[in-house]
Amino acid sequence: MESPRSSEDVLALLAWQVELGADEAICDAPIDRYTLPAEAPKRTPRAAALPSAPAAPEPEVDPVAAARMAASAAKDLAGLAAAMEAFDLCPLKRGARSFVFSDGNPVARVMIIGEAPGRDEDRIGRPFVGRAGQLLDRMLAPIQLDRTATDPAHAVYITNVLPWRPPQNRTPEPAEIAMMLPFLEAHIALADPEVLVLMGNTPCQTLLGRSGITRMRGTWTEALGRPVLPMFHPAYLLRNPAAKREAWADLLDLQARLRA
Repeated sequence: MESPRSSEDVLALLAWQVELGADEAICDAPIDRYTLPAEAPKRTPRAAALPSAPAAPEPEVDPVAAARMAASAAKDLAGLAAAMEAFDLCPLKRGARSFVFSDGNPVARVMIIGEAPGRDEDRIGRPFVGRAGQLLDRMLAPIQLDRTATDPAHAVYITNVLPWRPPQNRTPEPAEIAMMLPFLEAHIALADPEVLVLMGNTPCQTLLGRSGITRMRGTWTEALGRPVLPMFHPAYLLRNPAAKREAWADLLDLQARLRA
């Protein structure tokens, strides 16, 4: 039997192994690195990447239906104004400076409806405040109507088909009118005027389904169960002063209707 090695022998053997490059103790038993394994280890195949399912398209929102739902939920004029201002489906909102809802006395017997805000209305946030609005005030004064009057018999309530200014004051497009019509109908129902005055082609097209203001003006008709008087828009009168005679006749007719 081989005699046990001394500690000096063990240290000398360890130093010899270090000189040979063995600097780590890996296993207790020696391993023959030159022997090939009987069978190469099998690699576990990676799962094939499954094609991702296409994202489901977002459902299209019908702006007219959305407007109708929002308008029907409004219980008063303040709620309607809030619902309209929050309505994000009308592209005009993104380019306008101000939301223009109404002016005048909401309990007035007469409700005047124009087309859309212009530059001055967009800047100030009220309808009919530019040159056309100033002319409107002068037109109403002789028949004892005033937007600032507190007496419903002498007051007027003013709004537009659209609450946002179209770019460059262009004529509103049919899609824009269609999506804002439910709000206008709710506006009329909540204000509950006795008489509607439609100024210009756009409100006539919106509520009566036809245009041609030069033929329609001065002829009483009906919309939403209320008497309607189509009239020239004051902006048209500024461009065509000769038409003020017909506008004056229409104002006298409106006065007679209110006195009847």
